[in-house]
Amino acid sequence: MQERLIEFLREPSVLILGFGREGRATYDMIRRSLPDKHIGIADVRELQVPDPNVTLHCGKDYLDAVRDYRIVIKTPGVSLKDVTVPEGVFVTCQTDLFLHFCACPCVGVTGTKGKTIVSTLIYEMLRAGGKHPCLIGSIGIPVFEAIDADAFDVAVIEMSCHQLEFTSASPHVAVLTNLYSEHLDHYNGFAGYAASKMNILRHQGGGDYFLCNAEQPLERYYAFYRAAPTVRRIGALGSSADAAVVAAAKLNSHLPGRHSLQNVCLAAEAARCLEISETAILSAVESFAGVPHRLEPIGIHGGIRFYNDVLATIPEATQCAVEAISDADTLIFGGTERQRGYADFEAYLAECRVRNLIGLPDSGTEICKRLKESGCAKTIVFADDMEAAVEAAFRLTTPGKSCILSPGASSYNVYRDYEHKGAHFKALVAQHDAD
Repeated sequence: MQERLIEFLREPSVLILGFGREGRATYDMIRRSLPDKHIGIADVRELQVPDPNVTLHCGKDYLDAVRDYRIVIKTPGVSLKDVTVPEGVFVTCQTDLFLHFCACPCVGVTGTKGKTIVSTLIYEMLRAGGKHPCLIGSIGIPVFEAIDADAFDVAVIEMSCHQLEFTSASPHVAVLTNLYSEHLDHYNGFAGYAASKMNILRHQGGGDYFLCNAEQPLERYYAFYRAAPTVRRIGALGSSADAAVVAAAKLNSHLPGRHSLQNVCLAAEAARCLEISETAILSAVESFAGVPHRLEPIGIHGGIRFYNDVLATIPEATQCAVEAISDADTLIFGGTERQRGYADFEAYLAECRVRNLIGLPDSGTEICKRLKESGCAKTIVFADDMEAAVEAAFRLTTPGKSCILSPGASSYNVYRDYEHKGAHFKALVAQHDAD
C-alpha cells in the first residue's frame, strides 16, 4: 500500500492542512519515503518545523494556502465551510487515501454516537474469528500510524464526519449507527453534516454492504433506491439470527440499554459480511470489556454506583444513558453551549426517573435555570465546576443507587477534551473515599 501512496504523492505539490497528531503522522509518513520533497504545512497556530523543505503557512489566514497546492491532506478538525476550493485542487485526508490504496478489506463505521463501541465490537469479533485486524481512525489512532503494518488482513476504521467530508472512496462494509444534530458549527447546517456521513456509502459498488439504523428515516438524506451496495437495515433487536447475541449482550454489564443491543446487532451483521462464524461473534459479545468514557462503570463509592459517560456529547446520548441505568438517581450534565435547541431534552429531564439534576456550565447551567423557571419539582443543583458537582452527587444520591456523568454536550469550555473531563471526574470520585 505505502509504495502506491508514495507514488501518488511524489510529483504533485502537497499541503498538510492542520498539524496536530494526524497532521504530524502524515508528515512523518511522507518524510520516511520522500525526505527531500518540498511540502507545505498550514495551521492557525504558529509552528516551528526544523525542516528546510517545508513552507509554513501560519496564523489567521492559513486557509489561503489551499489554493497554492495540488493535493491538500486535511486534518479532520479543520473546517472549509467558508472556503472556495479552486478547481484542480484535490482535498483529501488520511482516511480517504487509506481507502484508495489499502489492499485489504475495510470496514468503516460512522454515526453521531455509538461508532466507537461498534468499531471495537467488530474488531473483537474479527479477532475471535481468526482474522488479524487493525483498529484505526477517529478512535484515536491515525490511519497513517498503521500504514507500515503488514500483519493485518482487515482494517476496521472509525470514521468521523470530518474524515468523511472529503472522502471519495468507500469501505467494503459501511456501518451508519445513527444520525443526530451535531458538529453544526463545522458545516453550513445539518444537511451538510448528513451529506458528509453519507459519503461512507456514496462510492460503494455492487459487492459491498451498507448497514444502517432501521429506526431512523435516512431516505431523506440519501436516495437508497439508487444505492449500489446491499443495504441492510438493523433494528434494536436485530433479526432472528441475532437472538443469541442479544441474549449475551443483555448479560454483559458493559453493554447496558436498548441502544447497546442495536450496536451489538450492527457489529454482528458487519462480521457476518466478512464470513465470521456465529460462534466467534457470540464469544466476542460475551467477553466484551467495554470502552473507557462510554457508560463506564467506575465502582461503588460511599454506597453509590458511579458511571462515566463523558462521551455523551448530545442530549440523545444522555437520554440513552439514563434509560440504560435503571437505578439512576443523579445526573451530572452540561458542557460547551452550542446554541442548539434543548426543549425536548428539558421535557425529558423533567419527566425521567432521575431525582437529582446537577448542571455544569455552560449548557447545564442554562438548562437547569429553565427547568427551575418552569416549576420542575426535582432537586436541581447549579454546580460551578466538577468538584462542586461530585460533592453534590455524594450528598444527594440515595445509597444503593447510581450517579451518571453524561454531559449531553462537549467538554471544550473547561477541559482539553472529553478524556480530560472524564479523568477529572473519576479522580474526584476516587478521592472522596480517601478523604
